[in-house]
Amino acid sequence: MSKLDRESFEALAAQLMEKQFQRVPKLRELHQGEWIDREYYIRHIAETVLRIRLNNEVDAYALYRVGSQDDVLAAKLARYLAEEYGHEHMFTRDLERFGMSIEQLDATPVFTSTAMLMGYLRLEADRSGPAPTTIWDWFVEWYSDRYNPVITEKAAAEFGADFVYGTRAHIAFDESHDHDDLMFRTVSRAVEKFSTAEQAEAYLTTLIDLIGDYFTELYESTVGAREAQPVGV
Repeated sequence: MSKLDRESFEALAAQLMEKQFQRVPKLRELHQGEWIDREYYIRHIAETVLRIRLNNEVDAYALYRVGSQDDVLAAKLARYLAEEYGHEHMFTRDLERFGMSIEQLDATPVFTSTAMLMGYLRLEADRSGPAPTTIWDWFVEWYSDRYNPVITEKAAAEFGADFVYGTRAHIAFDESHDHDDLMFRTVSRAVEKFSTAEQAEAYLTTLIDLIGDYFTELYESTVGAREAQPVGV
């Protein structure tokens, strides 16, 4: 077992995201607030809701896998899960403003990349315990702190502030509850008890590769599909 250095782990996350910026169309511009597309953004928020629902189930399963092996870790993960439950409704408010109903959202199948991500976390919880899931949760919070305000403000400038009301509320909630710090402490505990720092870096690498796959699929299903249509269609 080994301790995780936060500065090094965050540097690795930034390095791995840079690789995705280089391979996925428009991803760098999106995360720097230089580009956004209405159809792309709506589908991104829809997938965010679908992924939150699945992520809550994955977190609950990871908590189950901790069981009575580490009450401190279980309490940290349970706190995070409790504070995150219901947050998808903040995003559905914005989707409704864009014209997507709950019925349409519920009928939207998740991307293959999302299914692969959630399946990976579920299988790793069985094989390796809670560390991979906590690393994913930390990355979500790190990513949100670093990039979501930029993307959201670009969306507000393009579509109007009323279209990002719920998304802004979610960002404010995470900031006020310091979820990035909570989840790194949770990750540190999970890695110390169930894994190693070296394995944690391997998990993070896989997870960010899967996020790159998601953004590739998102682009190809919206902007890419539209651009591939014959002129006049």
